[in-house]
Parts: sequence; C-alpha cells; structure tokens
Amino acid sequence: MVGLPVVRGGFSWRRYVRVETCPLQLTTISSRSVSDATIRTPRKTLTIVLGHGPPPPHIARDISARPLHAIRLMRPVPHLHLPHPNPRLLRRVPAWLRWLRQKVRGSEFSFIALAIVAGMAAGLATVLIGGIARGLQHILYGLPADVRLSGAESLDPWRLLVLPAGGAALALFTWAVRARKRPLVDAVEANALHGGRMSKADSSVIAGQTMLSNGVGASVGLEAAYAQVGGLFGSLAGRWLSLRRADMRVLVGAGAGAAIAAAFGAPIAGAFYAFEIVIGAYTPAAIAPVAAAALAGAQVSQRLGVVPYIVHVQPGPAIHTFGYLVYAGLAAICALYGILIMRAVTLVEVRARASLPGWARPAIGGLLLMPIAAWSPQALSAGHSALHIDMMSALPVAFIAGVLLAKSCASIVSLGFGFRGGLFFASLFLGTLIGHLYADFLALVVGFPILDPANAALVGMAALAVAVVGGPFTMTMLVLEATGNFSLTGAVLAASLVSSTIVRELFGYSFSTWRFHLRGETIKSARDVGWMKALTAGRMMRRGAATAPAAITIAELRRRFPLGATSRVVLVDEDERYAGVVTIAAAFAEGVDREAPAATLAHATDAALSPDMDLGVVMKAFDTAATDELAVLDADGHVLGIVTETYVRRRYAEELDKAQRALFGEE
Repeated sequence: MVGLPVVRGGFSWRRYVRVETCPLQLTTISSRSVSDATIRTPRKTLTIVLGHGPPPPHIARDISARPLHAIRLMRPVPHLHLPHPNPRLLRRVPAWLRWLRQKVRGSEFSFIALAIVAGMAAGLATVLIGGIARGLQHILYGLPADVRLSGAESLDPWRLLVLPAGGAALALFTWAVRARKRPLVDAVEANALHGGRMSKADSSVIAGQTMLSNGVGASVGLEAAYAQVGGLFGSLAGRWLSLRRADMRVLVGAGAGAAIAAAFGAPIAGAFYAFEIVIGAYTPAAIAPVAAAALAGAQVSQRLGVVPYIVHVQPGPAIHTFGYLVYAGLAAICALYGILIMRAVTLVEVRARASLPGWARPAIGGLLLMPIAAWSPQALSAGHSALHIDMMSALPVAFIAGVLLAKSCASIVSLGFGFRGGLFFASLFLGTLIGHLYADFLALVVGFPILDPANAALVGMAALAVAVVGGPFTMTMLVLEATGNFSLTGAVLAASLVSSTIVRELFGYSFSTWRFHLRGETIKSARDVGWMKALTAGRMMRRGAATAPAAITIAELRRRFPLGATSRVVLVDEDERYAGVVTIAAAFAEGVDREAPAATLAHATDAALSPDMDLGVVMKAFDTAATDELAVLDADGHVLGIVTETYVRRRYAEELDKAQRALFGEE
C-alpha cells in the first residue's frame, strides 16, 4: 500500500484533499478514528478527509450511493503523503509563483504580457518547424539553396522514390510514437471540448508527422503543425499558472494565431485566425492579448530571417456593382469546389482504411504521387513557390487547368492515404488557379476581358481558402497583407462571405471540423461546448425517485402515493426494469378507472436517458419525447434517477449565461 495520508488525533469531514487520477469522484472514509479508519475509494480516485467532526449529509449520502472497495489503515503516520500523477502539485508553491499567478489572473496587463511570451515562443517554433521541413526537402530532392520543391522545373525520377520511402518512414514513426489509439487532439478540439487543455504528447506527434509528411514532399502544408505547437505554448502557460477556462482558451488562440502570423508575416491575419478558427468568437477581452501575441510572433520570425509572404500585383481599378456580382459567381464556384475536395478526401480515406493496413497506406500513397510529381513538381509540398510562379507568369490555360487537376489529386491522395498536414496553403494555391481560369473563361465567352486574371486569382485564393479552412476575415486580411492591394479588399471580402455562406448552408463544416464530424463529434467551430459535454444526465439526475410496480392498480398507486407526497412515480416491471412514468395528478384525475393497471397511465415508456448523455442530447431527447420528465437508466434498464425538462433548461440557461460572461471578460 502506497503512503496513505493520515494525521494524528483523528480526522474530520470539514477539510479534505482530493487526489485525482481521473475520473474525478468523491471518496469517503468510514470511521472517525484514524487508527481503524477504512478508506473507501473508487478505482482511480483517492480522497482523504482530515480533522474532527461528523460527516455532512451530502457526504453521508455519497457513502451509500456508490459501490466502493476498501483499504484499511493500520497505524497513523505524522506527515501527509499523497500519491499524485503530478508531483509538482504536492510541493509547496513558491511565493514568486503564487505572486505571478495572482498578477496574471488579476491584471489585464500581466495577461497580455503572458500572451506576448507565448506568441514569441510560437514564432520561434514556427521558424524551427519550417526550417526542418525545408531542409529535409533540399536534402532528399537535391534542390538548390534558392529553390523550393514546388518551384522546381523538374525532378530526377529516382528522387521521386523519396515519396513511398517517406510514406513508409511516416508509418514507422506513427507506430513508434503513438501508443494510444485515440484520435489526437488539435487546438480547435482542445478549445471546443477541453477548455484549452492540450497534450504535449499529442502536439509532438502531430508536429512530427506534419514535418515528416511535408519534408518528403507530400502535398500538405505545415500550418497544422504551426498552429498546434503555438497553441500548445499558450495551453502550457495557462496550466502552469492555473488560469481560468476562458483565459486558457484565449491563450491557445493567441499562440496558434501567433504561429500563423509568423509563418506568413501577417499579424492581422494571424489575429483573425485565432478568433475565427481557434477561439470561435470575437471577444473584447481577447482582442489585446491575441493581437499582441500575433505581433510578437511575426516580429520574432522576421528577426530570424523569415521574409513576409508577399504577392506582387498591380493595383487595379475600383470595383463597381457589376464586378461584385461577377466575383460572387467565382466565390460560388470556389465554395462548391471546396466541398468537393473535402468529400473526396473523406471518400479516399474511408476506402483506403477499409482495404489497406495502416502501415501500408502512406507508402502506397507515395507511389500514387510519383506520376503526378513526374508531370509537375508544382503538385508537391504546400505550393508556395508554385503560387508565385503561376501568378507572375503568363501561362497557357491548358497548363493551369492541368496544374489544378494535379494539385487537387495530389492533396486528396496525400491526406486520404495517411500523410499528416492540412489544406491551408493548398487551398490558397488552388484558389488562384480557379480564379485565373474563371477570368479566362469569361473572356472567352464574352469576347473581351471582364476581370483581370491576377485580381481574379487573388479573389479565388481567398474564396477557396474560406471554403476549406473557414475564417472569411482571416483570408481577407491575409490577401490584403500579402498584396497591399486595398482596391481589391472589398471584392475579396465579398467573395469570402459568399463562399462561407454557401459552404455553411450546403455543408456546414470546415475541413478540420468535418473530420471531427466523421468520428462522431458534433463540433462545427471552436466555440466552447465542453461544458455541455461535461454536464451529463448522470450529473443532472435526481436520485431516489419514487418507484412502483407497473402491475399495481391505480387505486393502490393512490394509496401508496397520496396527493402532495410526490409529483411523479417511475414504474418498473417484475425484473425491476423501467416501464414508464406516471404523474400523480393523472392518477387522481376524474373519471380514471381505479382498478386499471397503473401502466395504462404511463408515458415515455420508450424514451429514456443514459447517464453519459450530454446536455445537448438530453434537450433533444425532451423535444422528441414531448414529455416533462425522463428516467435515467443503466445498461440493464434499471432506474438510476429522473431528470425534468424544467431543471435541464434552467441548468442550460445558467451555464450559458456563465459562459457568455466569461467570454466577454465579466468573470
């Protein structure tokens, strides 16, 4: 038996220390005497109660409500030793750390300073990740120092064997580091479901997989790794200082936004990325720390030699109403193409998972990428150099169409066959190609140019990126900062909003949230819904509901439960399984056959809840059943408790109000 905490002279229920290794549950001690106390504990929790005095009623109820196993204390020991997975929490917190926590929790200036530190760390990590991935590409493909992979004119056919070999290396890496089989948690999911808590192990695996995938030439971007590591720094800072849930989410968003700002040299776009993609809302309390972090991340990357992402275009004429309508058509095409890409990735991934073992998928995907790369290296990697080349060169329409098809297929194959990464920059590149083709097609149909191909390419870039990634203001600001073309900003914003609206209406998800949906999550944004997941039917139910056999008569039910005794009775069959709910008012109603079985008055006989149903599911269950109360059942159909719709909606309103106040910095 590990060192159990005991204090000389007895103990009390007035002070207790909860030592948690999940799930968090209350544990009890059965005796008032230390020398013969019995600690009753669930399998993964230990709670010690110290001092003098009788147990309060809520703890006494818990003793009888939960089956527990027991550990016997044989003798008292003078010191308190608590087994805990985090030994740091067992030590006395240094005075300077307590002071720092108080400053950050109580001062907005201190919180902004912390966000700046997280942003600087995110900027440094972004430079490091990008340097490692590009270094791998140069080594593996023998590229000149000033040439990127997607900008190479051609590649040695033998070098293309790097793709299947890299896929095999990725499978080996995944097998070596991923002992857990659960899905890895990214920044969006962490903010939506886990209050900003991110795992160092998960983030390391995601970053490693993304760097390796991009480094061997797969058609994926590094932005997922940037945002993951940047968000991790914010999460670790918040956890270290024990910050509130809302502050943790802001720090995760600030770190991720700073990473994007560092990657593109675009602090405004990075800040909007944090709000739209990672935090899920614009909040007055978060504006200053997020913006400061984005500026810090961009400055760090530029000081380390990263050149801001610039697209050289000539300012065009002012856009009038007709131009906006034409660009809206381009936005609609980009929205539909984005949905097609996301569904195609899913289809290929499902088919590959069903027919191929996990260790073979990336290698086979690499083989499929070889002929695409042999035709055009522009299909490989994220496509930074390819975008510049195609924007600055007068290329034939057939070539642009070919690159569009090749890049689309390469991205679908890469992601569908197990390479890790995102479609952030790939969607930007594909959008420029669609915009260019759109302008050329209109000129061919009408007989004269309607749109400038370069301007159409920029509008298409933003529209397709919004369709795939989300964040209309993020992409608008990215185009503005990359081009400096203010005359085009209105058209870019309009096209982004049109694309976003169409995707939300027809599809409902961005690429990241769509992948969550495929594994059963209902996340459509990074909006904080974790509190809804934690508020389950098991937590909201009232135990000790009045029960009666379903076979008894209504007269007997009246005798057992007179008016005023209770408002409802849960009926059970001969096996003690749930058989419906009867309201006492219905039992005492005029004209009721007193000799009829009580089951004839039962409602919600086929509707019940399980203890793990979250708040959203419970509310939908009440709407479907059209009843005021529902029973909570275990796996065998036995009644655990009862939940009323009134109580559920009151809890929802309370928690929603609390979340809103935290969102706007009022708590």
